[in-house]
Amino acid sequence: MARSVADQFVETLAAAGVKRIYGIVGDSLNGLTDAVRRQGKMEWLHFRHEEVAAFAAGAEAHLTGEIAVCAGSCGPGNLHLINGLFDCHRSRVPVLGIAAHIPSPEIGSGYFQETQPQILFQECSHYCELVSTAHQMPRVLEVAIRQAVGKRGVSVVVIPGDVALQPAASAAQPNAGGLLPSPPIVTPSRPDLDRLATLLNGDDRATILCGSGCQGAHDELIALGERLKAPMVHALRGKEHVEWDNPYDVGMTGLIGFSSGYYAMRDSDVLLMLGTDFPYRQFYPEGNGARIAQVDLRPENIGRRVAVDLGVVGDVRATLSSLLPLLKPKRDGSHLAKAQQLMPERARSSTASPREHPARG
Repeated sequence: MARSVADQFVETLAAAGVKRIYGIVGDSLNGLTDAVRRQGKMEWLHFRHEEVAAFAAGAEAHLTGEIAVCAGSCGPGNLHLINGLFDCHRSRVPVLGIAAHIPSPEIGSGYFQETQPQILFQECSHYCELVSTAHQMPRVLEVAIRQAVGKRGVSVVVIPGDVALQPAASAAQPNAGGLLPSPPIVTPSRPDLDRLATLLNGDDRATILCGSGCQGAHDELIALGERLKAPMVHALRGKEHVEWDNPYDVGMTGLIGFSSGYYAMRDSDVLLMLGTDFPYRQFYPEGNGARIAQVDLRPENIGRRVAVDLGVVGDVRATLSSLLPLLKPKRDGSHLAKAQQLMPERARSSTASPREHPARG
């Protein structure tokens, strides 16, 4: 049997380390599902609803940090992916959505179950492209994978069922080194670090607000809390990276947060935001003269939710590693103690070591 576009598609996914595809089979996906069957190295995990398949792919990407894949057939099949893909994109996890399409000669004719997925998925993806020919497919899929991995979000490849069955075009053999770019480690310039250290080295009460950008920086956060004697508040998506085994964590803030987190931010003279795009503007310490510094890898996040006095572009872990030697140890822990006293008992116990909470894993 001649090697098809679908075979080439599955080979590229395998080169990117994909081990399974979440979805529901359908006639426009026949080429792809049959290629998965013939290859024998990748699982097709069947779901009863494509939306759940997209959420499952997002869960895998979140847990592993690696690209995950979901698929839907033409028309309503791939449309059901959209809620899950929105969640994946907003959560910044690398997911590839495969949107099978109606037969290519019928596109634009008002065909049965015709939609325009290449338009519909643009709002919840970094990259969304229609594959029209066998020669186009290899590069489109490779670009989609790089965008999803490099930008940490969703890519969508739209492919008509008949194109997937066409003979594959010749193309260079894909490999992980070319498909999976390593994340950058961005350290701020020395002048930015000096300005941040000057802001934090005063006698003002400092509070630290942590988000999901604090992943991998737990040791540096503990050292920062000790150096500044500062309460550490976490946003919802920062919880898993910040709260555990952290004596400086005083709980979450926001609509489902604790008063301890709210007051720790409200009563601060300096708020240091680390890797967070915390959306609720009414919880920031506006109007009380507090100065705000924000550290984020993505420049577009800085100052988006609250006006900041200092914006620093950098990876949280790398930034803190370079910043800590510039900070003077503080002695006054009254601001931290007050925030700790406001913590509910159930929240206070959750800051203990994970070893004391087997269910936490």
